[in-house]
Amino acid sequence: MNSRDKILADVRRNQPPLVAAPDMAVWEEKAAAKGALLETFATVAGNVGSRVVLVDSIAELKAHLVIAPGARVLTSIPGLLDLAKDAALFANNAPHEMENVELAILQAEFGVAENSALWVTEKQMGTRVLPFICQHLALVVKSTDIVPDMHAAYLRTQGTDHGFAAFIAGPSKTADIEQSLVLGAHGPRSLVIFVLVS
Repeated sequence: MNSRDKILADVRRNQPPLVAAPDMAVWEEKAAAKGALLETFATVAGNVGSRVVLVDSIAELKAHLVIAPGARVLTSIPGLLDLAKDAALFANNAPHEMENVELAILQAEFGVAENSALWVTEKQMGTRVLPFICQHLALVVKSTDIVPDMHAAYLRTQGTDHGFAAFIAGPSKTADIEQSLVLGAHGPRSLVIFVLVS
């Protein structure tokens, strides 16, 4: 027996025993505790620099918005299209035209309580660059569409085919070696999450 065969034989002999796959009922139990999900989601979102606003309707959401005259606003949400002065720009899918977008208001498919991430697909973005190039970002999610953790999130995305999608959590942040935190260095300076509770 040469050295190679001896090493491979030793490796085969020292294999760990097979372990059964984890019981997924744990994740189902977490999902059943939906009441605490919104509270957890809001707390985590606040900790990463987002602001969470609970609203009952799109009309109430609209009342919370303060938009400067002349500010460029883009949205794909039907009840807010009157705020978007450049609605054609959203439809044109022209990323280079979005440099000066002050506010983007987009629908998220769902949120994740454990990290406050929101799943936004290219369908909601219009243009892939929009949620990352705008000055301020507002995302809208239904309270019933908040899942407990990333395990549930990945289950939710299975079987869907998107050209592009992203989990977005908090405004853009960066820090240097001096630990100076800068918001908005690489993306939106703020993120407001509107949670539709009804």
